[in-house]
Amino acid sequence: MASNTMRKVSLRNLAAHKLRLVLTVLSVVLGTAFVAGSMIFTATISSAFDGIFDKVALGVDTQVSPEDSNSSGVPDSVLTQLENNKTELGIAKILPTYSGPTTIAKENGKALQTGGAPSIGSAFQPPDERLSDTESNLIEGRAPETANEVALNESSADEAGLEVGSITKVATTRGSGAPMEVTVVGILDVPGATSGFTNVQFLESTAQKLFTDGSHSQSIDLQAVPGVSPEELKSRVAGLIGDDYKLRTGDEVRQDEKDNVNQFLDVFNYILLAFAAIGLIVGTFIIYNTFSMIVAQRVRELALLRAIGASRKQVTRSVLLEAFVVGLFGALVGLAAGIGIAALLRALTASSGLPSTSLQVGASSIIACLVVGIGVTMVSAYAPARRASKVSPVEAMRESATDGQASLKVRTIIGIVLGAIAIVLLAIGTSGEGGRAAGIVGLGALVMIFAVVFASPALSRPVVGVLGAALARPFGKIGQLARTNAVRNPRRTAATAFALTLGLMLVAVIGTLGSTFKGTIDDAIDTGLTANLIISGQQGSGFSPLVGQSVDDVDGVESVVSFGGVLAEVDGSGVQGYSPSGDMYSVTPYEMVEGSRTIDPDGIIVSERTSAEKGWKMGEVVEFTSYDGTVVPVTVTGVFKNNPLIDPWAMGSSAYQKLIPEALRQDVFAAVKTVPGADVQAVSDRIEDVTSDYLTVKVQTPSEFKGQQSSQIDQMLSVLYAMLGLALVIAVLGIVNTLALSVIERKREIGMLRAIGMARAQVRRTIYIESLLIAIFGAVLGVVLGVAFGWALVRTLRYWGLGDPVLPTGLIIITLIGAALVGVAAALWPASRAAKTKPLEAIAE
Repeated sequence: MASNTMRKVSLRNLAAHKLRLVLTVLSVVLGTAFVAGSMIFTATISSAFDGIFDKVALGVDTQVSPEDSNSSGVPDSVLTQLENNKTELGIAKILPTYSGPTTIAKENGKALQTGGAPSIGSAFQPPDERLSDTESNLIEGRAPETANEVALNESSADEAGLEVGSITKVATTRGSGAPMEVTVVGILDVPGATSGFTNVQFLESTAQKLFTDGSHSQSIDLQAVPGVSPEELKSRVAGLIGDDYKLRTGDEVRQDEKDNVNQFLDVFNYILLAFAAIGLIVGTFIIYNTFSMIVAQRVRELALLRAIGASRKQVTRSVLLEAFVVGLFGALVGLAAGIGIAALLRALTASSGLPSTSLQVGASSIIACLVVGIGVTMVSAYAPARRASKVSPVEAMRESATDGQASLKVRTIIGIVLGAIAIVLLAIGTSGEGGRAAGIVGLGALVMIFAVVFASPALSRPVVGVLGAALARPFGKIGQLARTNAVRNPRRTAATAFALTLGLMLVAVIGTLGSTFKGTIDDAIDTGLTANLIISGQQGSGFSPLVGQSVDDVDGVESVVSFGGVLAEVDGSGVQGYSPSGDMYSVTPYEMVEGSRTIDPDGIIVSERTSAEKGWKMGEVVEFTSYDGTVVPVTVTGVFKNNPLIDPWAMGSSAYQKLIPEALRQDVFAAVKTVPGADVQAVSDRIEDVTSDYLTVKVQTPSEFKGQQSSQIDQMLSVLYAMLGLALVIAVLGIVNTLALSVIERKREIGMLRAIGMARAQVRRTIYIESLLIAIFGAVLGVVLGVAFGWALVRTLRYWGLGDPVLPTGLIIITLIGAALVGVAAALWPASRAAKTKPLEAIAE
């Protein structure tokens, strides 16, 4: 048979079954749309950031900055060196920068929230001292002239309800700077400012006092005289000050900023693509299932084509051609849908501080969408295509398809072997702790998923049989018929249910992790915290050490212990811990393994985990190096049992003060113990009054603090659940797809049932029950696997202080009930089509 004839047959076959085409294309669309959407969205954000950073460091030929951003900055001695050698080096202008995190109050006295965007204080630079004309310019008012005057960028002024002449407060989150009452004297236009970005500009001497220790600057920007290139100036400066500082040209500064953002965007893109991959995997099963059913339904048609001369290769190619057309069409529609998803994501992030620009639909997004859409569909259709090519002409004499009736023995044995390997891997993983053990658990979970793929057809018969006996029994013969239909083709049932299994498995894993995290936090606070109130910073930020000092004098407060954050290096690696300002044991009791629980001023106590991991044993002297290069020897005076509230270590006050410069000190949280018998709420109100000027501080009871931590976890989980919704949507459509095609395949059978007296309502009920059984089978399998994987993963995370696994009982119940509802909902349309089957027409076919 001629190839062009076979192509016509394939294309006409697609056109003749529009419903089947739409159902198949839809699964491709959903998978590819997320791939396209994630790539377009990240390209758009990346382009927007590039546009912003193109305006960074303009006019700067060389920038001198510290090697690490956690240091105090560049010493003024370097600034003096540069100024003394200005002519010899070829420097036209020198501009030290003074900046740091700053919060400003709105007109109502509350802190201006940025939605995650930076809120920065900096020094105002007169136009004649600037390195570029593109820097922020006054559009209203004047420049700050005294210590209590500021200029504010226009978008923040509008958001805060402030204008020239407004009196408000500003506060920094670290150092010894107390909250300041300031007057807004100028409104600024800041080029490239993102949504939510806040810039408060002070007199230079004020900014230096607020953000440095008085002898450093964050960086020094240099502009060369005409005739001296940026690279030449950079080389000359290096020859003067040596290699102790980071030297970059303006172009290098801009590129580094872009690279840092792109690293974040890459991680974000990987997360989006991971969920897209989940959707594609689920979609692949649906597409495979669909083509398997299509081939089964067309056995007679394909056999007749073989009988009139079509070769096996031509039959294979005809099925693959149909898959190519479906994949191409689905990918194109998916690309359009992906553009819509990217536009929606851009709109959702517009208020979170991320910049935006026009959508960037590049060639890479289009190519990836086409390759994924067509590739997945072609791969999914290959096995059915091969099976179709093996249809012999004699099959044309048979009335029904034989697909699904072949022995399950081989694939079941493979599934059992893989399952045994997976169980061994999971057992090994759960017996250990740390990242390697978690990796083994992940590998075991992956192997188990493949085991389920192979063994689930054989597993579906007994499980669906038991479910059918329990759930279908009340419906009598109708229920028995539905149960028979569900187990008659175990391959189809397993493939349809697996789409739901995979989605709900991931939901159960995430739910188990989330429940355990919340349980660990609750248990830690309930059993390990004796304080009555907790002081913390807004949006995860720290706060000035002055906060704890001011709270100490509040009526009704017995004691306050502030926990300063410690950032340093040990043996070249970064470490972080706490330094309590008082008796830590009085607010969070901890049990010692050895040594004294009292922290020596020049000592440190460490958790068991840290002692084992770092090798910090009793009596050992550990050398901490500040990011300014100061070396502080600290003696290990005790080892305490792992405690998530104070893990990994707590340093004495004297060592802390030597290690962390005053300008960089910042408290992470503070625990307040009230006087016995005092009204805790009244004390809390008084503390809020005292700390209100610090703007970012909030006061909570332990139960409120637990609720906040739980809500943050719930917010993260809700985002993950929403993204997993893609897989669940595809799974539901897969059930709809399978049932709709099953109705078409069983048209003669349904017609016979109608002819012998089955009512339309009974036909609908049969399809409902069949769908219900398939959905619950998939849900039960997914929940069991998800909880098992989640439990195993939690066991490996004990190393990081995670508590015993907590099963998400509520989520499991909701999931199973939801699966039952999904099963019925997915059957509504196919059942309606089945009920409309006309007996005589069906029998005549």
